[in-house]
Amino acid sequence: MHKYFFYLILFINLAFAQQAKHVEMGAKSFKHQNKTLLALNFINEKHWHTYWKNPGDAGLEIKVKFYLGDKEIKLKDYPWPTPKRYIEQGNMWAYGYSKEYSLFFELNEALKNQNLKIVATWLVCKDICIPGSQTINLNLNQNLLASQGPSYDDNKLVKRFINLPRKGSESNLSLFLTKAEGDNKLALHYILENVKLAQIREKSNIITPYLASPFDYKHEEVYFDSKTNTLFGRFYVDWDGAYEEPTWDLPKDGQFKRPMNALYLLNYPKDVPSKIISQSFTQFTLSGDKKLSKKYDSLTPLDEIQNKVKKNQKSEQSTFLILIFAFLGGLILNLMPCVLPVISLKLFGLIVHKDESKINILKHNLSYTAGVLFSFSVLASIVAILKTTGESIGWGFQLQSPIFVFFMIIILFVMSLNMFGLFEFVTPGGKTLTNKDLKAGFSADFFNGVLATILSTPCSAPFLGTALTFAFTSSVLLSFLVFLFVGFGLSFPFILTGFFPRLIHFLPSPGAWMQVLKYFLGLSLLLTCVWLIDVLFGIVNFTDVGLYFALTLSMIFFSFFFYRSISKNKLLNLLLILSCFILFIQTQSLFKDSQTQSLTTLDTQWEKWSPEKVSASKGEYLFINFTAKWCLTCKVNKKLVLESAEFKKLAKEKNIRLLEGDWTKKDDAITNFLAGYNIVGVPAYFIKTPSGKILSLGETISISKIKENL
Repeated sequence: MHKYFFYLILFINLAFAQQAKHVEMGAKSFKHQNKTLLALNFINEKHWHTYWKNPGDAGLEIKVKFYLGDKEIKLKDYPWPTPKRYIEQGNMWAYGYSKEYSLFFELNEALKNQNLKIVATWLVCKDICIPGSQTINLNLNQNLLASQGPSYDDNKLVKRFINLPRKGSESNLSLFLTKAEGDNKLALHYILENVKLAQIREKSNIITPYLASPFDYKHEEVYFDSKTNTLFGRFYVDWDGAYEEPTWDLPKDGQFKRPMNALYLLNYPKDVPSKIISQSFTQFTLSGDKKLSKKYDSLTPLDEIQNKVKKNQKSEQSTFLILIFAFLGGLILNLMPCVLPVISLKLFGLIVHKDESKINILKHNLSYTAGVLFSFSVLASIVAILKTTGESIGWGFQLQSPIFVFFMIIILFVMSLNMFGLFEFVTPGGKTLTNKDLKAGFSADFFNGVLATILSTPCSAPFLGTALTFAFTSSVLLSFLVFLFVGFGLSFPFILTGFFPRLIHFLPSPGAWMQVLKYFLGLSLLLTCVWLIDVLFGIVNFTDVGLYFALTLSMIFFSFFFYRSISKNKLLNLLLILSCFILFIQTQSLFKDSQTQSLTTLDTQWEKWSPEKVSASKGEYLFINFTAKWCLTCKVNKKLVLESAEFKKLAKEKNIRLLEGDWTKKDDAITNFLAGYNIVGVPAYFIKTPSGKILSLGETISISKIKENL
């Protein structure tokens, strides 16, 4: 009964619906096997669908009428194409067509040299349903040929025609009716044997019933028995005999007073045209549905199996794409400011080793690559361990640790002293790094790879955000794969030059100029130290630890200077090293009790972010900036966009409230908020509209991008 109520509501809506053309129809006649066929070709607008002969829970089938003058005539029609299944709002099922399709009719000799009037009406639906119609006047010639509107070549029409459903039978199919629980309720059951899952059509029933009053078919349920490769299906059926004239009650003894003839479209297998199965029911069993229900409970629903297969296929495709993104993101990291100082050191090494044998150049570059991959493996392991303990982490998490940052400052400071000539790294062969005849030094290449990885992790590059989100939310194995592919991308230029050393011939030959270059490289390392010092004092209070920090670096400098220019006494140098170590321990011990407040912006327009402020915001624009002191990309975006006069003007005009979240230190609230939008690092930017919708802008922004999302 609900179906008729729906039709009433539908027609009320249609009466007020604004007509719009979402379907275009054309007509063309063509010859096929001594017949002249007429194809009505329909083109639906994207996402709109029309209805099959059985429209499903609601809807109206396409109606076509033919006229010669004012007189309606009948043409032989052919089965309609196999319909797709659409599941609409409220779990309403519909059977019909989208995109392009054709209905076929046969023309007879009496229509030669006649004007055939074709009137088609339909209901086309998307979020709403709109009635539509079109009239075509087709002037048929002596050969019954004519064309008007959207059309196709004859070969395409013939292909569509021969793929129409055809009447037939299926020896592997059994259909039977049983009484179902409730008044005027039946159940149509079917069993289809020897089924191959790969041959099942997508977005389609296995069996689609034609309309057959007083049967009112509900939704198809399908279960698969993997042991016997058998499909078990069921439709619950409302008996609508009470609405017929004369009324027809459902027989209590299970015997119909006349045979019930019904047609069903069998849509299996998918590589052959569907079959129209004719079935005549003279009775239904009074029991059996309950027993079959128990059988179905032990089987897997077909849609679950299909969803699992789709999920696996999608996962394989998305994993492949994510690994490509990871590689490209790692490759782009070579150009990011975080890692440039170490890349410069590696380029310096390429110049040093330029005149060596191909095998030695390859070894040096593979050592660097091994250092990169080793470091990314360690990072992946740490992420996996922290995830198992329930920790919330993100990209660049190690720079939220003051001890780690302090250690990195010391490492880079010592390397800069090496570049300035206060000491030389000596290899087991007795050669120094500045000697162009160096044949060893593979450990230095490995260490450069480790350092490049550590300094690259605060950077966010195009493609990298998507890949890292996948890594931080996937299984341990997939996380390792993503991290390793980022590593391959980061080291790829050196893998390439390792196997093809001619690519580095554009670099100048080693010489005295390299000493000057070393000083500039030393300066770049010192500048990196300055950046990390800024990061460190964004995490800990300078007043509490600044003195010990400065004293530690001073003692390290003096220890190397003492050894080089004052005395090489082993005992005195050991005491100096020991004092440096004690200062290091003392400094890092103060970190725990010396935490800074969150980053504050010089512009007082920015408020400190909190999830409560986002939730409480109503009827206003919010712009949210997640940043960190160690994030150089954040600083660049801030300087070029967020501190620009154009952005400030836009914020004032639109009355945008500005929030800033500081992720310099570990903050679970920020980590969890970002994770909710599949983001694992900064920078990250969001807009909340007055309607309450939150839009993610990703890691790169521009004024035009912000305007588009407002």
